Amino acid sequence: MRELRAGGEAAGLRVDAWLAGLFPDVPHAAIRKALAAGALTLRGRPCAKGERAIPGERYRLVWEPRVAAPAPNAALPLETVAEGAGWVALRKPAGMDCQPNAPEERDTLANALLARFPEVAGVGDGPLTCGILHRIDRDTSGVVLAARGQAAYDALRGQFRARTVEKGYVALAAGDVRAPGRLEHLLAHNPRAPGRMVDAAKWRDARRPMRAVTAYRPVRGLTLAGMPCTLLEVTIHTGVTHQIRAQLAFAGHPIVGDARYGGPQVAGFPRHFLHARAIAFDDPADGRRVRAEAPLTDDLARLLAACRPRRP
Repeated sequence: MRELRAGGEAAGLRVDAWLAGLFPDVPHAAIRKALAAGALTLRGRPCAKGERAIPGERYRLVWEPRVAAPAPNAALPLETVAEGAGWVALRKPAGMDCQPNAPEERDTLANALLARFPEVAGVGDGPLTCGILHRIDRDTSGVVLAARGQAAYDALRGQFRARTVEKGYVALAAGDVRAPGRLEHLLAHNPRAPGRMVDAAKWRDARRPMRAVTAYRPVRGLTLAGMPCTLLEVTIHTGVTHQIRAQLAFAGHPIVGDARYGGPQVAGFPRHFLHARAIAFDDPADGRRVRAEAPLTDDLARLLAACRPRRP
């Protein structure tokens, strides 16, 4: 058991978010599970995850926030698209998470990576990171970059923070997009619908907004099952959850198949048409510029082949 005093950093935060800040290496799922079991008390009363932390109060925590490393899983597929002495670029399939939320999970990209590159164990900001430098959504396919040692991880994370890493995507957007554009929003997690981002400028109760900047260029006007759509090349200049999906939806062009943000559904196609095609960065070993590309997955290529060119 330990005593925790809530300071000024707890003001306005739910207790689960406050604990997440105190123990950044511990998955949020583990924190919520501990709270549900009554691990945090205030004056003898268990605290629910949704209640607000009170600055100045002393809480008791009857839980040891330890995190074990995830287990390697050699049964999972792992496709390498490029690699160097200190890094490896992978093509993540749709339907797979990049990292586990808890050590017992075994079906993520990190589990597959550990089986093939055991040196990534312990690399990163926490025991579940496994060297993975950025994430893409579960149902987004494409290239993911991982570091094979802590020194390379730190150097590459510095490039992400400096915005010198280039990340290019391909998206099939609903509607007729005729000109390049740039989208800039403050995005925040929807306080009323978890798992969805909102435009913080339109929500008074949105907390901790994050700047998101996305540029896009139309490649080809198409028709899919009688519906006009446009193949886009997309570049993101920041890295915010659901950034491309949310911003294109706000602009009136949600991604085909993206039910969460109002995208049109296509029979037999169970996910959104968004693919992380390329990532460019400076190799930490010698400073040379590297561009790693992941080709479209078979399901995206088939859907694209089913589209017809749209006349101007």
